[in-house]
Amino acid sequence: MTQEHPAVLFVCSKNGGKSQLAAGLMRGLAGGAVTVYSAGTKPGASLNSEAVDSLTELGIDITGEHPKPVTDDVLNLVDAVIVLGSEAKLDPPAGKRFEVWATDEPSERGIEGMERMRLLRDDINARIQQLHADLTDNRNGSSNS
Repeated sequence: MTQEHPAVLFVCSKNGGKSQLAAGLMRGLAGGAVTVYSAGTKPGASLNSEAVDSLTELGIDITGEHPKPVTDDVLNLVDAVIVLGSEAKLDPPAGKRFEVWATDEPSERGIEGMERMRLLRDDINARIQQLHADLTDNRNGSSNS
């Protein structure tokens, strides 16, 4: 059974911040043209409220999302696995696009709170734009030449 749309899994350690940001941003951009999952290698108890608020600022609502573990079922469904940050450790699944995005960490420069979250969101969003183009161009078989 083939999927109608390309699918991507965003992974971070707790699945409360970075992977939820990436998933929300991709859903907002793709409008259903990409199937989006997020998960954590060590899921936390709740979402990071500043991550949720930073998406709300862009009109992206992730109400109903919650931290989830990485499962083989989801790994088997997706075309690409994106690990955000260096904390989460995941072996590359065979036959899948696999990337580790070393995200900017503003707290290393003393930037905290919503300012930190906006910088993280914007860093991730720039990468989401390219990933979306790659996934949808590949699925459509089009080329830019």
